[in-house]
Amino acid sequence: MAFARPLALWLVLVSLTGCATGTSDQDVQRAAEGPTAEEVFLNRFVGGYHRAPTFDESLAFRAELEQRVSDYLSKHPELNTSPRVSHFTFHRRVSVGMSREEVVLLVGAPDETTRGETEMQAAARQFWPAVKRHAGEMWVYPGGWQFYFDTDRLVDLTVVGKPPL
Repeated sequence: MAFARPLALWLVLVSLTGCATGTSDQDVQRAAEGPTAEEVFLNRFVGGYHRAPTFDESLAFRAELEQRVSDYLSKHPELNTSPRVSHFTFHRRVSVGMSREEVVLLVGAPDETTRGETEMQAAARQFWPAVKRHAGEMWVYPGGWQFYFDTDRLVDLTVVGKPPL
């Protein structure tokens, strides 16, 4: 357990480094599941503070996330029978089909948003022909993630600089 924090920091730094370097078309991956809430938290924390969060900071993040998820599920009991509920209660992972509200609940507000087709095409690269059928807006998150929305639903995900998912 003593090596878990340095390992987490190393993984985040490698992820951030991968985003900062040039990538080729093969470096874009399309996914049905995106990052976990903790992955986005770690990327943002390391990017902002240039260090891994302390145990107490991580614990506070998890407690606050747990409360947000619990509050959301109590306000939306229809999700209790949805296949998406496991993404909230266990995995804390963004997945295709979630609403904008659910995405923000798990991973916070995006770093950038765009409705520009040129920007979305550049991000999706070789996957653009499939992505463009439903994508009306793109949200950008740390770790190289792009989330594509059609009105209120997450319809596609791409990530740059990660091995095949």
